[in-house]
Amino acid sequence: MKDHNALSYWFASCPKGLEGLLLKELELLGLSQLRETVAGVEFKGDLESAYRVCLWSRLANRLLLPISSFSVASADELYAGVAATNWAELFSDQFSIAIDFIGTGEGINNTQFGAQRVKDAIVDHFRETTGNRPDVDLRQPDIRINARFAREKVTLSLDFSGESLHKRGYRIAQTTAPLKENLAAALLIRAGWPGDYGALIDPMCGSGTLLIEGAMMAADIAPNLQRQKFGFNHWRGHQPEIWQSLREEAEARRERGLENPLPFIIGYDQEGRALTAAQRNVEQAGLSGHIELKRQPLNALQRPVLGGSATGLVLTNPPYGARLGDQETLKGLYQELGGVLKREFSGWSAGVFTGNEYLGFALGLRSHKIYKLFNGAIPSQLLLFDLFKGERVSQQDTANGTAQDSGKEGTVKPWGKSGKLSDGATMLANRLRKNQRKFTPWLKRQGIHCYRLYDADLPEYAVAIDCYGSAIHVQEYEPPASIDASAARRRLAEVSDAVFAVLKPEQSEFFVKQRQRQRGDKQYQRLTEQNRHTGKQAFEVVENGARYEVNLADYLDSGLFLDHRPVRKLLAERCVGQRFLNLFCYTATATVQVALAGAAESLSIDMSNTYLDWAGRNFALNKLDTERHKLLRADCMSWLAATEGAGLEDSFDVILLDPPTFSNSAKMDSVLDIQRDHQRLVEQCMGLLSDDGVLVFSNNFRRFKLASELAEKFAVENITPATIDKDFARRPRIHQCWLIRKRREQSA
Repeated sequence: MKDHNALSYWFASCPKGLEGLLLKELELLGLSQLRETVAGVEFKGDLESAYRVCLWSRLANRLLLPISSFSVASADELYAGVAATNWAELFSDQFSIAIDFIGTGEGINNTQFGAQRVKDAIVDHFRETTGNRPDVDLRQPDIRINARFAREKVTLSLDFSGESLHKRGYRIAQTTAPLKENLAAALLIRAGWPGDYGALIDPMCGSGTLLIEGAMMAADIAPNLQRQKFGFNHWRGHQPEIWQSLREEAEARRERGLENPLPFIIGYDQEGRALTAAQRNVEQAGLSGHIELKRQPLNALQRPVLGGSATGLVLTNPPYGARLGDQETLKGLYQELGGVLKREFSGWSAGVFTGNEYLGFALGLRSHKIYKLFNGAIPSQLLLFDLFKGERVSQQDTANGTAQDSGKEGTVKPWGKSGKLSDGATMLANRLRKNQRKFTPWLKRQGIHCYRLYDADLPEYAVAIDCYGSAIHVQEYEPPASIDASAARRRLAEVSDAVFAVLKPEQSEFFVKQRQRQRGDKQYQRLTEQNRHTGKQAFEVVENGARYEVNLADYLDSGLFLDHRPVRKLLAERCVGQRFLNLFCYTATATVQVALAGAAESLSIDMSNTYLDWAGRNFALNKLDTERHKLLRADCMSWLAATEGAGLEDSFDVILLDPPTFSNSAKMDSVLDIQRDHQRLVEQCMGLLSDDGVLVFSNNFRRFKLASELAEKFAVENITPATIDKDFARRPRIHQCWLIRKRREQSA
């Protein structure tokens, strides 16, 4: 067996952007012959050095011990190269294994196939040499093998660390999207912690990762001292006495570090659940009494009094949203954070880590240093600030070359509400003004208060901008994969600027979402709490005399489909004294207008409790008689099928059939595909229609083709052009609409 007390080559991996920091850390651990590479550092060291990295590295993900390397031009050559390694010399067949395969190449088209071939070769090797085979355990393997395929060569390595080294062992509770421990350590190092700071504050601490990592650094605690399992535990070359000696040294350093008073370390969060998680993690890390936690909103944050001339560090990782549209819901939070930092922390340093450049601008502070990092796969930035008395200009001003100090303390420059517009935002603002001039006379004549002002008129700004009275709803169409995410965010920021410059909404009345192609009933699902707006959510609007509740915050759709405005008006005109059926009724906006126009009775059906409750509120707003106008929760497809032969013929004079394009909701008995199923649905509706009645059939599937059999069987009239109002003229296929009647011979 190879003598691992001799020097060996090792590879320590890390998140992208931390390579330089990791190299310096390994230097401080006494390692030499270091070489920085992409996402890691190569070095030469003995077994004790490798153990020290596993125990003390705050930045590494994994430590790999290369075993062999060979050229590969096919899957068979990969198998042969792996099988040639003496695996039985490295570990016993009694231990479970897992394979991490990275890269593709000749004969290996995907990593899963590559991992399978490596596993097969190792298992077959053991069968031939010992007569047994190791089990495969993808979750908690005893031995983890890393195979990297690059430049027509595969390198096999033993994963010396096992699980990623960022898993210290103290995080037993977490919040949504917690910061990885090694990334948190990197942020602290970049911010100069612990240095001469007398305090560390995280005003939005979540599960407490920054605070715990900061305390461990200040107390000289080895980050992985609590971990019980490493990749080397079941390796035949493991020397427990060396490892135990290093652990004892680390235990002694920990005791000495905690004997001395640490800097003042405190975390705040307004969510009780987050603080509970943080408290559990602090206790697990053995740092109770060294870290203070307090439930408190951001606007109540105050600078603590430190002894002498000591200053502190405010370091935080605010939410920045999983979707592009989330940035508007969070802009106010960043503006508030920037204001608190300037008001309370003069003379201190601050760091804000964000994956959204636009929200970084909203802080209204000028950073003296920006570090580009990755939070997982998300390009992110650590913005560092020196906080001085008086206002600091915003990053955006600096970027535009218009930076100037106002001298006014505590003022946050609102992003998008003042200041110079970019060329793109100016172009968009001009288009919004042009559309306003074009639509205003028509809107006044028609008495329309809810309308679409802009619909991707400029290809660079692929958004829809809808006005609901004074509230503004921006929907960003899902950008192609070829569009860089940061570029998409900048464009959305320019949309925000243009909207505020022209329409001047209140912040609480401005909503942004990303419109994606929907599947199933996703269009009816509530957005996550992080996506919800902190301003007003549900409010009333008026259309054609009807009052509606709309909600621009909680759901992807607002509760009122603006493009169907002419359809609702048409139905109201046709339903005076008539019996009306509204299938897939959503929030029953069409039924409200029909009832107000004088319909004799109506039945509105949908399978969603949420939207039927919403429909009920619409009924209440308009004081409808719920004895004559009924709501029914049912799967429309099943309900229609059950009506066949049930004696309900000629029950309705007007029927609205407006199904979703596709639905596979668990509440339904079958899957709905409008192109496939529309003929059957229409025929079932016609069976419920009076002889002189009319079916209004509509859908928004842009590639929809009406079955020719329907035109042969019934009198069909395409009225789509008449149902597209002026504000949707740019997108005339947003829906299609037909009037379908029985032929005279059928009536006879």
